Parts: sequence; structure tokens; C-alpha cells
Amino acid sequence: MSFSIGIVGLPNVGKSTLFKALTKNPVDIADYPFTTIHPNVGVVQVPDERLEKIAEVIKPEKITPTVIEFVDIAGLVKGAHKGEGLGNQFLSHIRNCDAIVEVIKVFGGQANIEDDIETIKIEFELKDLEGKEEENLLSKKPIIHLINTNGKTQYSPPKIGHLEMNLKDELEMSELSESELKELEMKPQLDQLILACYNILDLITFYTVTGGKETRAWTLKKGSKAPEAGGVVHTDFQERFIKAEVILWQKLAEAGSWARSRELGWLKLAGKEYVVQDGDVIEFKI
Repeated sequence: MSFSIGIVGLPNVGKSTLFKALTKNPVDIADYPFTTIHPNVGVVQVPDERLEKIAEVIKPEKITPTVIEFVDIAGLVKGAHKGEGLGNQFLSHIRNCDAIVEVIKVFGGQANIEDDIETIKIEFELKDLEGKEEENLLSKKPIIHLINTNGKTQYSPPKIGHLEMNLKDELEMSELSESELKELEMKPQLDQLILACYNILDLITFYTVTGGKETRAWTLKKGSKAPEAGGVVHTDFQERFIKAEVILWQKLAEAGSWARSRELGWLKLAGKEYVVQDGDVIEFKI
């Protein structure tokens, strides 16, 4: 199950800088056979300390994180809904995304956050009024507003929820190793954006341990039941779902092993109506 986030904004606000910073450490695409990759799509690992903790217990041959797609979309100009600039192509790319990160720059010239937000909002609404895509409205997609700052220019923050980052610094930090970041006492903020995207889409993470061979994180919509989680792992698992064994990752870490969890009676038997919780470790029985 793959979810994609469109990076949008007016021209030259830092969209490509953000995209480069996010995708600096490429994920092995071969692990994600259902993900369609285009030149402007990057697959980004969802930060998750829980996966490491589970792996410490299971000691698998392989650890595979869950991912989210980011799509770098060309700058939007006024009149895009009529085909100005890349116009329709730009808007069709956004239509295929599940959510939007809107980048707004507040330095290097006249910046008016409210005006920039309004320009893009109007273009989305005018495109929607064409009425060809009633169920997939651009103006209804969840949006995270990201203020690109240089740390010097003063500005009035918008009254709506937003994140603030120096994207030039984020790109530079993405090129440094963990030890270099520690030495320079620098802390990247990109993880906050990735997790904000995850949250705005109402997503949770569950885990599988595949008999100790691979510890893997998976993405699932909040409120999904056990068979749907099985379907994310393999289509057969949903169709042939009978039951699953489930334990919260903290309890597994406390027990120290899957076998010990069973001895302690901490493994729950989950049927078809079980609603998967964020942090569940699941062994499907088919």
C-alpha cells in the first residue's frame, strides 16, 4: 500500500531543494514491487525507532522500513487551471497524490504568505469547478503548509497550522553522516515533515517478523481490520485470512522473544473483526 505526497508551490520557493533533501538517501526500490516510480517521484523511508527495537529482539537477516512517496511537481503559476505554465499537467499530477505539502518562501523578495496560499487555493478550486473529477477534488486534499525560511528574514506566520524549516540547511544536513551531525550539533527536521504527512493521512504502522527472517514495517489506514492488514502484506493473506497472532511492539520488546511472549500469554489471537492498532506486531495464520 503506497501513499504519495505532492510537493507544490509557486515557482522558486524551494520545492526541489526539499525533494532533494528528502530523497538524498535512496531506498532500495526493489523491496517495493507495487510502487510505480517516475523521474519526479522519490521513495522516502518513514522514520521509526520501534522497528529497530523489534529487530533487536528478533535479530532478523533483514530489516525493511515502510515508505512514503514524494512527488516533485513543477511550480504553479496563476492561471494554471487554464493551462498556464505546465498547467493541466501540473494539476493532474497533484490529483494522483493523497496529500500535499505546500512550500512557501519568506525571503529573497516580497513574500506574502496569505497571498501565496490563496493563489494556490484558488487554482485548485477553479480546476475542481470544471467538474470532471467529482470524487478526487484538489481543494479537498489534506495540506501541510511548510514555510521555507533563511533564519534571518522576519515574517508574520500564518494563522493556520504549519511547519517551518530552512530548506537550504536541511539539504546540506542530508549530505552529512550521523557522526558529523552530532559533532556539529545539528538536528535535521525533515523527520517531522515525514511524520506529519503520515499523520495527516491517518496512517498507522504495523510490523511482521516472518519467522525471524525479516522484520518489516507496513503502512495501513487507521481503523483497518486484520484481513486488510494481511492484504497489504500479500493479497492471498486477505482472501485466505483465518486468524493472526498479535502483540504490541513494547510487550514483545519486554518479553525478549516471540517464544517468550507466547509462554507469558501475551500473544493475542485476532479474528476477522480485529482492528489493527499502531505498533502491532502481527503473525498471519492462513
